[in-house]
Amino acid sequence: MSTLPLSPQVLAILAMLIEQRSGLHYGLEDRELLAEKLSTRALDAGFDSLLDYYYFLRYDPKGPEALDSLVEALLVHETYFFREPQALEVLVDELLVPEVKAGRKPRVWCAACATGEEPLTLAMLLDARGVLGNVSILATDLSARALERAQAGEYNLRCMRALPPGVQGRWLDVVDGRPRVRPDLMARVEWRQLNLVDTVHFPEPESCDAILCRNVLIYFQDDTARSVVDSLTRVLRPGGHLVVGTSESLMRFGTALHCEERRGAFFYSKAGP
Repeated sequence: MSTLPLSPQVLAILAMLIEQRSGLHYGLEDRELLAEKLSTRALDAGFDSLLDYYYFLRYDPKGPEALDSLVEALLVHETYFFREPQALEVLVDELLVPEVKAGRKPRVWCAACATGEEPLTLAMLLDARGVLGNVSILATDLSARALERAQAGEYNLRCMRALPPGVQGRWLDVVDGRPRVRPDLMARVEWRQLNLVDTVHFPEPESCDAILCRNVLIYFQDDTARSVVDSLTRVLRPGGHLVVGTSESLMRFGTALHCEERRGAFFYSKAGP
């Protein structure tokens, strides 16, 4: 399939439309990649000009639905079970289990959960410690397609590349060459579609003890990332914790959260009562 011409001006207005909708940021350095992806969508929709495609997305009554479909095609869902497990293990052992032992039922929000491997890994760790029934897990993502895959509980073998011993056969089975998460574990996670730049549908303020938002903020500009972090902070209860990816840092944002290291994992904590 041919790639349509993408001038810097048209790139700028299309990138702005995408960013306003999803928070995803594209600059001039992404021109070639974006031109290829945009051309595929535009040609499939019957347009031979990316400017015409922009006007369709921006002004046509069917534009919002097409824009959502475009964003869906741009999203990166690269994840797997037990990815960056240290932070999850510390979260469970040092923060969630003590809360359960103290008689509370902590709530964890896995924001941008993609196809669900992260919240399901968390559920496995909690179940291994006998506290899964005492922890509430909310998993959200912008992508309806990714959430459909997550709720089906069926994966590919690539998602098992970091699987530790003891997982297969206990929480996950391989049937006809495809990994399947057991239904009783799936039922412990609440799945919901949510856009991180649309704070209206966020969980209630101070309703979560911990939020996992890993490997997401790197796709946002600083202003967008700062706004998202501020909104996530409001959802944390006093004393709650935000966990981001190992390659991400919130220090440059001047966030109200306090950074602390626990067994090699970094947690951003909200001041207690």
